[in-house]
Amino acid sequence: MENHNPKEPLTPPADSRSNNLRFAIFAAVAAFVTYLSMYAFRKPFAAATFEGLGLWGLDYKTLLIIMQLVGYTLSKYIGIKVVAELRPARRIATLLWLMGTAWASLLLFGLLPAPLNAVLMLLNGLPLGMIWGIVFSFIEGRRFTELLGAAMASSFIVSSGLVKAVGRWVIESWGVSEHWMPLVTASLFVPLLLLGIGMLKNIAPPTPYDEQLRTARVPMDASARRGFLARFAPGVLLTVLIYVGLTIFRDLRDNFSVEFWQDAGYGKVPQLLALSELPIAFGVLICIGAMFTISNNRTAFFANFVIIVACGLLLVAATLLFKAHTMSALWWMLVAGFAMYLPYIAYHTFLFERWIAHFKQRSNIGFLMYVADAAGYLGSTGVLLYKNFGWPSQSWTGFFEISALAVGGLMIVLGGFAWLYFKRKTAGASAV
Repeated sequence: MENHNPKEPLTPPADSRSNNLRFAIFAAVAAFVTYLSMYAFRKPFAAATFEGLGLWGLDYKTLLIIMQLVGYTLSKYIGIKVVAELRPARRIATLLWLMGTAWASLLLFGLLPAPLNAVLMLLNGLPLGMIWGIVFSFIEGRRFTELLGAAMASSFIVSSGLVKAVGRWVIESWGVSEHWMPLVTASLFVPLLLLGIGMLKNIAPPTPYDEQLRTARVPMDASARRGFLARFAPGVLLTVLIYVGLTIFRDLRDNFSVEFWQDAGYGKVPQLLALSELPIAFGVLICIGAMFTISNNRTAFFANFVIIVACGLLLVAATLLFKAHTMSALWWMLVAGFAMYLPYIAYHTFLFERWIAHFKQRSNIGFLMYVADAAGYLGSTGVLLYKNFGWPSQSWTGFFEISALAVGGLMIVLGGFAWLYFKRKTAGASAV
């Protein structure tokens, strides 16, 4: 169904509030559980240190991160086509095939000796990079998308720390070696993964009322993708550049948080990895979920750029306070994490969602998200290589500080330009 005539009132479906609530809870849990489980296949190796190992001038952990990032980045480029074109009937089978491939890569990682097994991290990243788009395709284009997306996106924050905590526990309590720990950790989450996928299979498609509110979501072939870029090229460039900065800082903070806490003199790293992210997840979940209350797509869309600029200011201010030793490492990680994750998750939940709805562009979020992710992970890989080869003497804490200031400045400047561009684009569309 096409978008409604704004002069005609929308007619809500004749279902009860309790039915709406049951659906929202069910879909939110399904998306959260599935994506949290994916992280158990992707991130447990970051809980290890792999001391004494290296290759080509790289320490072994950095090598593994780079190899997985290469696979993950390639997956994003593949996903621009595969996820954008994926039809609903193929979603579940594709999910199972991709996750099975990722599990097999961890099995081979344990079987092969280091450093030969590093290449398995590339194979691990290739399938996992497409999971987000497939899972989100079950929940996009609905009047509840912000709530569902907030639940799914909160898994980004909680799952990484949780999975690394489980990984450390598997090593320290079960005596599993660092090379077999990723497989063991992933296997512990397989039942949860299957539960989540089974729940996704039972989510009904968007209703006609959803399509009236948010625009129908359809597969996009090459012609449709070119048409979208032709219409919004400057806006795509600005928003993608902001996302590149957010991805770089997120990956640095995520992959090397163990080293940061150790540098800062904190003990009990497994507990910190899990517990330090919970207040961030709670705050971000509230903010993103609140966007559900904004029914006007235009207002909600432009609120994204207010959030980006405000969080950029917060990230810069908190980092300067940390550098001046007036903010503790714990508080800086919490504040910087919130300032980064709120706009980062806004991209995954309501920036692209309301972009499509505001401009009434028949398309899907998978295409936009994978264009952004492809650039984001390429940038993250480049920065990691620069840190290792161009600035090896810089501590991770110092590199975090510099990255935070750079990313915060990027958010402030480009967020403002993006707001101006889309304001003019909206005025032009209204004048037609």
